[in-house]
Amino acid sequence: MPIRIVRLGTARSSGEGLRIGTVRRPPRGVPKAEFANRDFYDVWLPELSPSEELIKAGTAALTDVEWKSFVRRFRAELAKPERARLLDLLGAFALTTAFSVGCYCENESRCHRSVLRELFTERGANVL
Repeated sequence: MPIRIVRLGTARSSGEGLRIGTVRRPPRGVPKAEFANRDFYDVWLPELSPSEELIKAGTAALTDVEWKSFVRRFRAELAKPERARLLDLLGAFALTTAFSVGCYCENESRCHRSVLRELFTERGANVL
């Protein structure tokens, strides 16, 4: 089954399955009990989000060089064993289970979820 890469807070697609929020912070002003009902996420997994320092760098990246630096540094964070094991686990789950991962960013090409897409694909997962 494919892993869907989504923008949190958008309407869910048919067959999307469990929505995993790979963000550093929960949505502001939304009660925890409403996260799923408002199409944010069912499960929060901040371990697959960039560190606070790196979020600032990614948000400030205006040039391709700055963005590539963010991507390189984020990949290094995700190469740590505990995070790499999470990616491996989700990649294995994708063989039998429908789920999605996402972030709040409007533009996926300048969001850490684009890096997650690449990493899941590198692990052999089918990614939409």
